[in-house]
Amino acid sequence: MRKTAISAAAAGIALALGLTACGSGSSSAGGDDDGTLVVGATAVPAGEVLAYVKDNLAEKAGLDLEIKEFTDYVLPNTALNEGSLDANLYQNKPFLDDFNKSKGTDLVPVVQAYLPPMGVYSKKVEDVAELPDGATVTVPNDTTNEGRALKLLAAQGVIELKKDAATDASPADIVSNPKKLVIKELEPAQLPRSLDDVGAAVINNNFAQDAGLSPTEDAIHLESAENNPYANILAVKKGDEDDPRVEKLVKLLKSSEVKKFIEDKYQGSVLPVAGG
Repeated sequence: MRKTAISAAAAGIALALGLTACGSGSSSAGGDDDGTLVVGATAVPAGEVLAYVKDNLAEKAGLDLEIKEFTDYVLPNTALNEGSLDANLYQNKPFLDDFNKSKGTDLVPVVQAYLPPMGVYSKKVEDVAELPDGATVTVPNDTTNEGRALKLLAAQGVIELKKDAATDASPADIVSNPKKLVIKELEPAQLPRSLDDVGAAVINNNFAQDAGLSPTEDAIHLESAENNPYANILAVKKGDEDDPRVEKLVKLLKSSEVKKFIEDKYQGSVLPVAGG
C-alpha cells in the first residue's frame, strides 16, 4: 500500500534502531552557533560527501562537523524538526515539501549539493522497452519517490501518465499501460532485494549503491540531470539559514574540492550541481 512520505510508526522504530553516530565531537544541535554542527545523512552518497568535507575541509574552515547516519527517509527530518540535528542532507525539495505538508513542519532548503539519479534496474531485460507484457515493476512507496519513478517509466514510453500528473503521481494517474505492467509499491530500501523476482525495479540512487549496484553500469535506464528537480539539498529548520556553521558548510558543499570529489568518486553515478 502506498504511504505518504511520513510514517510515525516507522519513525519510532527507526529512532531506536536506525541511526548511528559517524564522527566525533559533542553534539550541540539547537545550541551554540560556535559549537559542533550536527548533520543527519543517509550513508551513500550524503554520508560520504559529508565525511570528505569533515576529513579534508572542515577544520581549515573552522567548522566542527558531526555526522549522524540514518537508514530511512523519515527520521532525518523528524530529528531535525525536534532539534537533535542542526541540518540534514539526503532528500530533494519535492520530498521535503511533501514532508512539511504532511507533518506541519517548517524545514527549508539552503543549498543543492548533488544529484543522485534514480535508475531502472533489471536482471531480466537490458532495456525498459523489452519488459514483457504483464511484468511486475517495483517502485518506492513514498509519495514523492513513487511519482518520480512513474515519471521515469513514462519517459521511456511503457506507461502514460495524466498530462497534469505532479510530483506526487500515483498508479491512479496512469492513463495508458499497453504492456499491462503490474506496479508494485515497496519500501525504498527493499527495492534492490526485489530484483530476482520482478521484471524491473525503480531504485533510489543511495539504496542502489548500498546494495552494490552501479547506477552507470547496472541501470538499464538512468535519470537525466537536465532540468531535474530532484537534486539533494542541505535542509535546516526555518530561521537557521543564517547560522554561521550552516553558512560554512554551504560554502564547502559548493566548493571546487567537493565537486571534484563527487566527479572522481562516483564517475557519473552521482552528479555535482554546478554553482550549488
